[in-house]
Amino acid sequence: MSLALGGLAFLVLFLAYANGTNDISKGIATLVGSGVSSFRAAVLWGTVWTVAGGLAAAFASQGLVATFSGKGFLANPILDPRFLTAVALGALAWIALASKTGLPVSTTHAIVGALAGAGIVAQGAGILHWSFLANRVALPLALSPLIAVALLYAVCPLLSRGISRAQAYCVCIERQVLVTNEGLTLSAVSSPVVSHARECEASSTVAARVSAVDGLHWISSALTSFARGLNDTPKIVALGIVASALLGVSGFPFYAAVAAAMGAGSLIGGFRVTRTLACKVTPMSASEGFCANLVTTLLVGLASLVALPVSTTHVSSGAIIGIGLHRGAASIRWRTVREMLLAWLVTVPVAAVVGVVAYRLLHRLWVPGSR
Repeated sequence: MSLALGGLAFLVLFLAYANGTNDISKGIATLVGSGVSSFRAAVLWGTVWTVAGGLAAAFASQGLVATFSGKGFLANPILDPRFLTAVALGALAWIALASKTGLPVSTTHAIVGALAGAGIVAQGAGILHWSFLANRVALPLALSPLIAVALLYAVCPLLSRGISRAQAYCVCIERQVLVTNEGLTLSAVSSPVVSHARECEASSTVAARVSAVDGLHWISSALTSFARGLNDTPKIVALGIVASALLGVSGFPFYAAVAAAMGAGSLIGGFRVTRTLACKVTPMSASEGFCANLVTTLLVGLASLVALPVSTTHVSSGAIIGIGLHRGAASIRWRTVREMLLAWLVTVPVAAVVGVVAYRLLHRLWVPGSR
């Protein structure tokens, strides 16, 4: 039995890894798409803040653990490791395939689909609280991209004046040259200062600088990645919480393991989906990318605090599509958008089917109590 529980815990960590390969893009795509950062630097930046959000989730997102372990979603929460393993397999199969093809999809959607499929097979359709599923899962998932587009439209005009003013400034680091009494020349770097961009360009003592808007963009990317880690980590933890508790690795250590697995997936396999959102949906400027990240952070962060399982994928993608609509529909690559929408539509049924097949196989091959 301990071997089977260990397998479940490992599978959950593999799901976290797959989540990292797909979802790291949601916080950093605008950095790359607007030319503010290279792929490598953006992925590293997003990974650091995603892991930080995952660690914070151990203290701030307990409600999502209850939801995705079956409480409220199922009439009778199923703690059978075979059931939880089937759910993890259903979600993992689809997320891994989507990441391989570069399609941004929702881990939330995949877990919900696998929960529904395996749950129906395990105890019948009556086990699902359909009203709970509609109000607490389906509705937030459906409305979140639309709300993201609407907020993008509202936020951009409000911030445009402040952003245009900020573009005239930069944060620079000056190099100071000191001459000692002995005639020695020493070089020292001063603290970052905010100055007018023209003064930074004209100064020969500036060692490095970044525009104020780009700096805000980096900060918004960090906040988006942090919010994504805060929202996604407890959903994945929920699937392995039984196994981790029985194995004696529960609480913060298990959150840390899931966050680390998400970080590993981000660093190793996060480039393909990032390229889709950054380069294949719509052109964007740094200020537009900042607005999109701000919208994503607000929605995902708020959802995490009130335990609403919104999809970071849908929110972030909706905000990026909103950039294209704000620029004009002709700027959007609609073929990519159609492929994304199709992937979103089939996520739940595909994950459900895999969950059904996995549960039936596990029910035959895995007898509780056996090693």
